[in-house]
Amino acid sequence: MITLVVADDQATVREALAVMLDLAPDVSVVATATNGAEAVEAAARHHPDVLLMDLNMPVMGGVEATGRIHASDRATTVLVLTTFDDDSSILAALQAGASGYLTKEAGRETILQAVRAAAQGQAVLSPEVQRRLLALASRTASQPDGDDFGLTGRELEVLGLIGDGLRNPEIASRLVISEATVKTHINNLFAKAGFHSRADAVRYALRHRSGSG
Repeated sequence: MITLVVADDQATVREALAVMLDLAPDVSVVATATNGAEAVEAAARHHPDVLLMDLNMPVMGGVEATGRIHASDRATTVLVLTTFDDDSSILAALQAGASGYLTKEAGRETILQAVRAAAQGQAVLSPEVQRRLLALASRTASQPDGDDFGLTGRELEVLGLIGDGLRNPEIASRLVISEATVKTHINNLFAKAGFHSRADAVRYALRHRSGSG
């Protein structure tokens, strides 16, 4: 059973999401929050597997709340669900520690699949967010700086494509290698860089592409 907290300042949205997701046989909504401060408190109290986080909320915004939760409780995965899909919002949320980013245009099944993926430690990005990250990547360095970790050229390529939001089969197709080889490169670069999840790799790649270090 996936335990979930829903944080959104709009009552109709918050309640609709809570009811909709709680109907899934493998999801249990354990709490809701009306602002970022309540989200942090709910995460500390319930230690949910996933916290569905809006960004624009009173008292404390979603980005700050995400950062606090990520710093204090790595067992809880933050999945952003917001109306904003601009570059600054996406980068701020992912760099704060969010493992996924969806817009509120997403349908029920998409949100539910994202919650399940986030609970398994997977990075979840909506197609629009992926397009924006690809566009951002094209305007900045073609590959993140991996010198500190001693990554090979191929490992850097794989890391860059992970940062673009590509899954293993897509990476294999792009590089014209087998999916098994992709997994080997990912295991190697994770070991060298000390990444614990795909979300860690995404955040690292985005930080270096955005020039924030």
